[in-house]
Amino acid sequence: MNGEALIEAYQRFYPTGPEWGEDRLTNHGPMAAEVLVRRGHEAAVGRWVGTYIRRLDELPPATDPISEESWRAALGDGRRLGDWNEFFTRQLAEQPWQALLATWWPRLLPGIAAGATHGVIRTGHVVRTLLAGEENSAALGELGHALGFWAARARQVPAAREPSGQLEPQAALDAVPRIPAQQGGLADRLGQLAGTPGWQASLAALRPAADPADVPARLAGLVTVATLRYLSHGHGQPVLLVHTATAPNAVLHTLPALPSEMWSPSLAAVWAAAAAIFSGYAPARGAPPAELPAPPGGSDVIGNLVDRAVAHADEHVIKFTDTAAEVFDRTGDPGALAAAARAASLIPPGGQ
Repeated sequence: MNGEALIEAYQRFYPTGPEWGEDRLTNHGPMAAEVLVRRGHEAAVGRWVGTYIRRLDELPPATDPISEESWRAALGDGRRLGDWNEFFTRQLAEQPWQALLATWWPRLLPGIAAGATHGVIRTGHVVRTLLAGEENSAALGELGHALGFWAARARQVPAAREPSGQLEPQAALDAVPRIPAQQGGLADRLGQLAGTPGWQASLAALRPAADPADVPARLAGLVTVATLRYLSHGHGQPVLLVHTATAPNAVLHTLPALPSEMWSPSLAAVWAAAAAIFSGYAPARGAPPAELPAPPGGSDVIGNLVDRAVAHADEHVIKFTDTAAEVFDRTGDPGALAAAARAASLIPPGGQ
């Protein structure tokens, strides 16, 4: 990994807020930059950041300091974005990032739906950087921003249940019921879950991990299924449904930085979040096979796929292609490659 390119990107994004515009859209800049660098496209980072950063708002200022005694009252309070960023900046100056993450991961995990799961996704991207040995001030600053965003926008998945059944991820995801009215924003859709018949039973139906050592494989299976289901169901909401795969993938990449006793609760939490987005946005029926793209081919299929995502330039396509490429590397399933191509066809190119 070219540390200099990513350090510069993190530094440029540091003064920006985690959301922008009247609709509070999420700032994906640091996440996409991490993918570009890790996938060998360092030369594209500066230009991509320069285009993307123009849409962003400034980081809100801190107004009321958060402390170890007062943090619970500030959790999930979007007005405290600046206060949360300042809090984690102080915390990271006082202790190793691994210790901070081990303390705050279980505190934030119940609110995993924060920012349509972008809190945990942004955390996962920067933890991957830190685990790669890039422990510099820019990466630590990005970790503080990621955790601060997660804390300020913490949102629980309604009526969540621990997995206790026998279904594998594919059958479990296919059994998730759809909310009665797939209309409105994420909050409106999440609000329907508790009253949706079969919702709690579908969460419980997933087979849990037998022990912590089983969690990585269970998470990888969930990422694979969500990626393949995007191929057939992504047209329901092309951007939101990306996160059914990228959120569990972010947790999968964070596991090595966490104590093993946190692994099973992490699987349960991100399964509930992915299922909630699927329930809220996925159509009841998949697209006809004739409408789906064929998997791309070629001698360097992953490299070509990533090249196309970089040229497409949309942040969601870049991140989802990264996840789909990992699924293909693990499984050899060409459907993962077709899913990435599907995302690029459904989501407008960057800058539009």
